[in-house]
Amino acid sequence: MNEISLVSVVIPVFNEELNLDELITRCLSACRSVKLPFEIILVDDGSADQSAKKITDAAKSHSGEIIGVFLNRNYGQHAAVMAGFSEARGDIIITLDADLQNPPEEIPKLVAKTSEGFDVVGSVRMARQDSFFRRIASFLINKAVQKHTGVMMHDYGCMLRAYRRNIVKAMLQCHERSTFIPVLANTFARNTTEIEVAHSKRLAGDSKYSLWKLVNLQFDLMTSMTTFPLRLLSLLGAVISATGVGFGFFLLIMRLIYGSDWAVQGVFTLFAILFIFIGAQFVGMGLLGEYIGRIYHDVRARPRYFIESVVGR
Repeated sequence: MNEISLVSVVIPVFNEELNLDELITRCLSACRSVKLPFEIILVDDGSADQSAKKITDAAKSHSGEIIGVFLNRNYGQHAAVMAGFSEARGDIIITLDADLQNPPEEIPKLVAKTSEGFDVVGSVRMARQDSFFRRIASFLINKAVQKHTGVMMHDYGCMLRAYRRNIVKAMLQCHERSTFIPVLANTFARNTTEIEVAHSKRLAGDSKYSLWKLVNLQFDLMTSMTTFPLRLLSLLGAVISATGVGFGFFLLIMRLIYGSDWAVQGVFTLFAILFIFIGAQFVGMGLLGEYIGRIYHDVRARPRYFIESVVGR
């Protein structure tokens, strides 16, 4: 680990005042055990509670070790992490959630593994304490990302990860508005690996990922990394058209065999098929809208976050 001169830990914070005291204490202890210079960057993502005050007090009490980055409003977890990346100076940058479900005590393991020469070190949560729904959503995300990137990491949803400095610099040069950091990092990484880490129940407070936010995350992930859904729409349209033509021939033959009375009695079937076609069209329009909306946001090229102030340097 002699080649590492500084370790940075980036932690996005949003309304986590109940967890911050223990988070800071445990992070300081874990980082000091590494026996390397370090900085802990707490990014306040527009919190409405006392999180900002706690971060400010910690930065004053541990100047140089704890740095507070304050965004002017809430931009979301991944934007907050990117803001932390822009302030990080370490050779290794580690990301960590503020809810303490990923124990800070795992930080030394990530540093040690990255120092072996890996560009990205992911983590696999063992004995997960999440709900069944969260585990299913995570499984679907992992499978989708594995298929797209070809990098067989097993837990892309875990924020506890380590990145080399050059990978972070490459990510900061990307300006798309929707950024799924683990996927973006793997597009630049040459050597990746993952380690097993512990997982705990949330110490206090509520999860910031509601059902709606998880659905939005799925759409963001799908439309930011692949155009496969658009190709699938073309295939689906061809299948539906072929089915419609075949059904039309079937109706014609049955009418010739059984007469016009049979055709009249099949009116509701026709309505059902029509509704299927209309539904498929709306699904297609929705997916196209997702991509067009993403193009619109990227063309405007607005900053993905705005840093209001930094304390503790």
